[in-house]
Parts: sequence; C-alpha cells; structure tokens
Amino acid sequence: MNLSSLNDVFVDQLADLYSAENQLLKALPQVANAATDPDLRKAFEHHLEETRQHVTRLGTIFGELGIAPPAEECEAMKGLIAEGDEIVRSTGDPMAKDAALIAAAQRIEHYEIAAYGTARTLAGELDLGNAKSLLDQTLGEEGNADKTLTKIATGGLFSTGVNREAVTGRT
Repeated sequence: MNLSSLNDVFVDQLADLYSAENQLLKALPQVANAATDPDLRKAFEHHLEETRQHVTRLGTIFGELGIAPPAEECEAMKGLIAEGDEIVRSTGDPMAKDAALIAAAQRIEHYEIAAYGTARTLAGELDLGNAKSLLDQTLGEEGNADKTLTKIATGGLFSTGVNREAVTGRT
C-alpha cells in the first residue's frame, strides 16, 4: 500500500468499506435467519437492503474518482463476522441468542460508524462534495441501525426488550 497523499488514504478507506459492506451482504441473511425476535429479524432484513445501497454509493464514489474498487479484504470486518457466525451457530435460549446477535451487530455498526466518519471527513478535506454527501447519508443509516438495535435490546418505552426477556427466560 502506498500512502503518498490524503487522496491515497481516502481511496484506501473506501476500499476497506467496500470490502466490509460486501462481506456484510453475504453474512446478514444468515444473521436475520438466526434471529427469533420478529423485530430483530426485520431490523436485520432492513439493514441488508440498506447495505446494498451502501455498496452502490461506494461504487458511485469510485466511479467519480475514475477508478475501479480495489480488490482488498477488510480484515476487521472478516473478524467481526466470524464472531457473529459463532453466535449464529450457537444453541441455547433463543432470547439470549438474540441478545448476543444484537451485541455482535452493534460491534459491526460501531466499526462502520467510525470508518464512514473518517471517510466523510477525508472527502470534506479533499473537497469532494458529492462523495461527502453520499458518505454522510450512509453514516446516518449506520447510526440509525445502531439505535434500532439498542431499542430492540432494551425495549424502549413500552416493552421489556430482548435483554429483559433473556434475563427472565420469557419467550
């Protein structure tokens, strides 16, 4: 990897995100199928659709830069997905498993929030307005996904949430 300029750093960050999102496209259907809580399953399915848009947006940015997405593998996402796969394959109380799926998904969301925040900042520094806007849109969706997972875990105002159900053993 040659990082001779801020643009090189930006392209490297985009390549990492592109790989991460493509890995998620393969993993999210299994995670959704492993969820037993209907709201959690729906949240994972919704985020799968958003992830498809994230890949499209990144492709648009690469096109605007006049380059093809580099063939790079995001090792961090690979590890996060491997941890999630362990949970998908696990047995036990369904609510406890859903709570573990939420925890794994939130680790992924926090990684993505950090990565998209960095990429958006770099796009701003490089005066790439459309790229910054596209990255900001995705960053907002990643933040919303994290908030949705928290709400499902804790139950929000009128529900006990997955975490409480896992504690009490209610299904």
